[in-house]
Amino acid sequence: MMSRQLFTFAVIGVVNTGTYYGPYLLFLTRFPYLVAHLLATALSLTGSFFLNARFTYRTRPTWRKFLLFPLTNAANFLVTTAGVYVLVDLLHLDSRYAPLLASLAAIPVTFLVSRRIMLPKAGKPRGRARGGSEPAESPH
Repeated sequence: MMSRQLFTFAVIGVVNTGTYYGPYLLFLTRFPYLVAHLLATALSLTGSFFLNARFTYRTRPTWRKFLLFPLTNAANFLVTTAGVYVLVDLLHLDSRYAPLLASLAAIPVTFLVSRRIMLPKAGKPRGRARGGSEPAESPH
């Protein structure tokens, strides 16, 4: 199951990268690259949540998950922002391409954090918990 989730997550990541990158290039015409990055990241967050809830984890989107979901993007944001900074300011890569390279490093980190939020019981043993009587949550 995790391999299907990882594959779907990666496909949605490609879609979400386009959803991010288009606005990034647009914002880059008016703002410094880090501001453009912040704005584009904010826009792609909601679409990413709903696509991953429906297709990657096959779970019902809830307000709780929606409110926690930015934590998954916080991990992505930290890795990509650090990467963009290093690539542009230290390695002098063109600011139009730096976010694409930085996002590659963020994929595994973001997947693990998002899986933990979207399927909070996925890491716990199925069936009865010690001394508990609640059934395990189905990911479907």
